[in-house]
Amino acid sequence: MKKETHIKSYSATELKAKRGASGTNLKKVDAMTDADLERVIAEDEDERDMRPDWTRAKLVFADPKQSVHLRLEQEIIDYFKGQGKGHISRMQSVLKAYVSAHKPHAKG
Repeated sequence: MKKETHIKSYSATELKAKRGASGTNLKKVDAMTDADLERVIAEDEDERDMRPDWTRAKLVFADPKQSVHLRLEQEIIDYFKGQGKGHISRMQSVLKAYVSAHKPHAKG
């Protein structure tokens, strides 16, 4: 099996420095009241007209995934890997679409 070469290791100090590169001042945000946050949102041109309705929101947990050993033809692996990062997720999406298309649909 070919070793993946895009894996990188970072020390705790390096990770902290990378996180620090964010432009968000979290201390300032934490110090704001709900009213302050609402005012800032209302003043933001991109957020101004967005009023989410949380009254019907439901907490949904994804089903846990199961690890499976799967032998695939090299052509399939090459195709999905050739599209870049996330090839496993794309493979899963294709399989999920297949299952959805072949499930018997409930009559309404």
